[in-house]
Amino acid sequence: MAKKYGMVYISFMTLQQLKYAVAVADTKNITEASKKVFISQPSLTAAIRELEGEMGISIFSRTNRGVSVTNEGDEFLSYARQVLEQAELLEERYKGDAGGSTIFSVSCQHYSFAVNAFVDLIREREADEYDFTIRETQTHEIIEDVAKLKSEVGVIYKSSKNDDVISKLIKKSNLSFTPIITAALHVFISDRNPLAKKDLIELEDLLPYPYLTYEQGDFNSFYFAEEPLTEIDFDCRKSIKVRDRATLFNLLIGLDGYTICTGIISHELNGENIISRPLATDDKMTVGYLTRKDVALSRYAKSYIAFLERHASSSSTK
Repeated sequence: MAKKYGMVYISFMTLQQLKYAVAVADTKNITEASKKVFISQPSLTAAIRELEGEMGISIFSRTNRGVSVTNEGDEFLSYARQVLEQAELLEERYKGDAGGSTIFSVSCQHYSFAVNAFVDLIREREADEYDFTIRETQTHEIIEDVAKLKSEVGVIYKSSKNDDVISKLIKKSNLSFTPIITAALHVFISDRNPLAKKDLIELEDLLPYPYLTYEQGDFNSFYFAEEPLTEIDFDCRKSIKVRDRATLFNLLIGLDGYTICTGIISHELNGENIISRPLATDDKMTVGYLTRKDVALSRYAKSYIAFLERHASSSSTK
């Protein structure tokens, strides 16, 4: 709503309006967003139109297939998420935790210890209501999620090969990268793979087997690859890109495939059939977490980071 004082109009944008806009952006569907924020679809539509009128911008583009965020809306929502995060911190600081619904999101590459940390966070919370999200997704999207406050924390790796490009993007996005663990490269295989008999795997040992990597969409360069030894792509005879952890592990077992990672294994999440073996290379990878430089972390983000560090440091490469 806008009030007129003399010739000056002052816009009173509410936190609730911002929550509505973020819900629509996250679901990309007015009907689903209305269910998420517990208001009727017409009321949500009216609130969004009022917000757009107050701000003088079009936040969403509406089509028969739903809604999409406009370029100016994308920038607006980045600030909106920051305002909502800060409002939540104020409530925690001065009102205390009333035990109501809480919100937290993390975006990460496909690390089992990142998932284990998320599980511990929820167990610690022990609330009747919460709205937590974990996104195992592509590298560029992780950086973008944290930059736009879709997630408070991002988990990625850096190495000598991708450091220049990733570090520049992190700096450009006003983010901080904090290292958690630096690990020698390992090969993930099934316990039935012939390479499982080896204590140390050489690069040439991998040539007969399919190399499994996570697909990176429009950013499918080795700088954004989740696997640190991407030059294998140029030498290997068989290469398969996948989008999710379950498919990758199924192919590790079904096709005697392999992938390259830290060597940290969670048998609780990954099963007993997946094992790791050290790779004969001097290359290393450093896994760390991303946060926004200009945003104070919520207590949920702080707890998640503590669990993340604990799981990464206590895990062993077997």
